[in-house]
Parts: sequence; structure tokens; C-alpha cells
Amino acid sequence: MLVDVTGHQMNITPALRSYVSEKCSRLERRSEKLSKMHVILHVEKLRCKAEGKINLPGSNLFADAVEEDMYAAIDALVDKLDRQVKKHNQKRHNHHQSEGGLKNYDHDA
Repeated sequence: MLVDVTGHQMNITPALRSYVSEKCSRLERRSEKLSKMHVILHVEKLRCKAEGKINLPGSNLFADAVEEDMYAAIDALVDKLDRQVKKHNQKRHNHHQSEGGLKNYDHDA
């Protein structure tokens, strides 16, 4: 999966870039359809904000997290996106697994 990391009013260090890539590899195991993710990191006074966007077939997933530490914000962001990808996969798989219109009738009554 290609992870694009950008920073608003901050420089992205190689350590931050590798940390984001390492954490986002967890999302890649959740779905084989993931090909690209865009992460934007902000620092506003004492708040660190991480935003992430994933394009999946049929939907776009977006999440953000605000923490006092940038690494904690990245962890929270990946947790939120992981839940969204899991929910998206469940919707896709459960949608076509209905009983096909067959109803259980009691013929003895």
C-alpha cells in the first residue's frame, strides 16, 4: 500500500514517515483492496492532529485524531480507520448473504 504523508506547517521527519507506514500496514492486512492512503499531520499550538483518507471501491473513508503527542494522534487515527475498514468489509460481505427470498413456513398447521 502506498502511504502519502504530508505536513501542514511542519517538516515530516523520516522517523514520523516510517512510523506512519508501519502503523498503516495493519490496515493493509484488513483489506486487500487498499492501494493508497493519504495522511496529513498538523501541529497547532499544543495540539497535534492527524488526518487520514482512504479510497476504497464504493466509498471514501476519512478519520482524524487530536492528541497532545503526534505519535498518539497517529495511533488513534489508525485505530479509527481500522474500525471503518472492518465495518466496510462487513457491509460488503453481509449484503449478499441473505436467504434468497426463501421463507420458513410451517406446513403442518
